[in-house]
Amino acid sequence: MLASSRGRAAPHHSPPKVGYAPTGPVFSPCGDESEAAIAEAYRRTMEVEGCYSISWWCDPVLLGRVPEPMAKALGTDVFTPQELELLHQPLDYLGFNVYNACAAQQPGSEYTANTWQGSPRTAMEWPITPDCIYWAIRFLNQRYGRPILITENGMANTDFVMLDGKVHDPQRIDYVHRHLLAARRALQEGYPLIGYTYWSIMDNYEWAEGYSKRFGLIYVDYRTMERIPKDSAAWYAHVIATNGSEL
Repeated sequence: MLASSRGRAAPHHSPPKVGYAPTGPVFSPCGDESEAAIAEAYRRTMEVEGCYSISWWCDPVLLGRVPEPMAKALGTDVFTPQELELLHQPLDYLGFNVYNACAAQQPGSEYTANTWQGSPRTAMEWPITPDCIYWAIRFLNQRYGRPILITENGMANTDFVMLDGKVHDPQRIDYVHRHLLAARRALQEGYPLIGYTYWSIMDNYEWAEGYSKRFGLIYVDYRTMERIPKDSAAWYAHVIATNGSEL
């Protein structure tokens, strides 16, 4: 190891890892996990039309090609060959923000297969579908062959300071627990997952909802700026300290 001019060992620098983190709808298989249901969920995930499609943002960068949803909307010549070559880069990993899964509409019903009247939802009215992380990791790795980093996952909850001065949020603990179990399933099946990041460390300004929705592990009193760790903060700290071994 080289020494610095002051006699101290020079710091070790790890090679940087470069990726990026899009998002988009992830469909889960409906009814069962048959090969046909999985294939249909994969197709729906990658063939969503419009600019929210995963393939719209990932195919040019990771595969060097124009995906079918983009070609339908903008034409096959949306990029010149030179532009596509510039976009196509050898990223080390693929980040992904995921909060819930989509599913096909049930025949004769206004509800999808993973939602129904009174089904579990977050304070954002998003369905609680823990398998979304598993299918996101599996489908993204299947298509793009990159390790996956979950860069956002979490829930808005109806949090407030209770009579004991604490903020109890068992729903958030359950939500994260279920999603981490789904992520562990992906790992156990051999899909490369390099990390998970909860959104967010503390309550903050949500870009579409202002301060009305609370995603944090730490409660923020917006009048005084007081911070109060929620029950989920202590629970998640233990998960980190044990590296998920006690999930």
